[in-house]
Order: sequence, then C-alpha cells, then structure tokens
Amino acid sequence: MNEHEHEHESANKNANDNANDNANDNANDNANADTGEPKHRIRALHTEDTITVYQAYRPAIGGPAARDGRFPDVWKRDRMTWIKPSFLWMMYRCGWATKEGQETVLAVEITREGFEWALRHACLSHYVRGFHPDQATWKRELRQSPARVQWDPERDLRLAPLPYRSLQLGLAGEASARYADEWTVSIRDVTPLAHEVHALVRAGDLEGAARLMPEERPYPAGAELLGHLVP
Repeated sequence: MNEHEHEHESANKNANDNANDNANDNANDNANADTGEPKHRIRALHTEDTITVYQAYRPAIGGPAARDGRFPDVWKRDRMTWIKPSFLWMMYRCGWATKEGQETVLAVEITREGFEWALRHACLSHYVRGFHPDQATWKRELRQSPARVQWDPERDLRLAPLPYRSLQLGLAGEASARYADEWTVSIRDVTPLAHEVHALVRAGDLEGAARLMPEERPYPAGAELLGHLVP
C-alpha cells in the first residue's frame, strides 16, 4: 500500500467512525440551542473566491504537494479522497499530525466554484430513513454521485465532540480529478501550526491556542447547495 492509498484507506474508515460518533453523541444534539449553532453548518476559512480545506498525508506526498502547489503524479486521481473544511476535525482525524500516514497536514485552498459544484453533485454517504425515499434510491445515488457528504460532530480544542456537526466531503472520479487539477489554487504545509496549537493545548493555554486557529466562519450555503444533504 503506497502513501496515497494509505490516506484513502484511513479516510474511508470515516463511515464507521461516523456511526460510532452518532451512537456516542446523539445525546448532545439537543444542546444546540445553548450554542446558537445549527446542527448542520459548513464553517470554513474562505474568501470571496476560495475556501480552504484540510487533508493529511505521508510526507512523501504532502511534502511535494506543498512545495509545488499541486498534487504530485503519484496522487491517484481515480481514488476517493476526503476534504475537511474544519481544522479541528482534521486534527481529530490525524491526531495532531501524529498518526501513521497522516504526518503532514495540508491546507488546500480551492475555488468556491469547484467546492459548490461538488456539493451540488453530492449525496449523503449513509442512508437516512424518512429522508431518502428508500434504500434502493439512496444506493443508486451513491453509485452515480461523484461526491458524498458526511456530517460528523465538530471538535473543540481538546478534540472533544461538540453538539453540532461539521461537513466532510468525499470526492471520487470526476470530482477527485477536478479537485487536484482544476480547483486547487494553493497548497500549504500547516503541520507546524498543528504542532504549535497542540503544544499550547497540552500546556493548558487554550486562549493562546485559540488565537492561532484559522478564522473559520459560516460558509454561505443555502438550500440550493445543502437541501439534499441535510437530513
């Protein structure tokens, strides 16, 4: 298994993790009124034209990608890859860049046009009774869609689950290739930032850690983009 396959293998465990999170965190979902946050919202570092998402790779892939500002040829464009607008959810997934195969954290700035294309062509990664007409319809959507969405509990600085959800976007086929070769504007290695924030959290300086965090704001996505993705 090469580095890129390892990243995909790790990312494709998300469905199982999501099921576990649902079991552990459903009790928290009713607490949204206390936070003022809707249960499902995209929060991200974004500009008028771009949005930043995060991924973690082995250094053999992450290093060249950050150096050249594009994914190397060994990055398999025909495999599913998951992108995460939430920095802290990425930290939860990669263990502050300590997990094997996820030692290099990349901040990938992509066009909003591409991101929104993926949302429009996405389906939910799991079946929801009462939201989908039936399992057969959902399975057909899953086979035909080049993108899929999961909503997982957002994380705080200690990586504990919060009572609202963060988007993960899986890209495959056409979406994966366009992500790598058309939508990507820049790629930065933010592994040092991950380590610095983690060190402050471990030292108990949550205020200091929060000051270093990317400025993630609600992303303007209405029913046109998310109506078919929010159960």
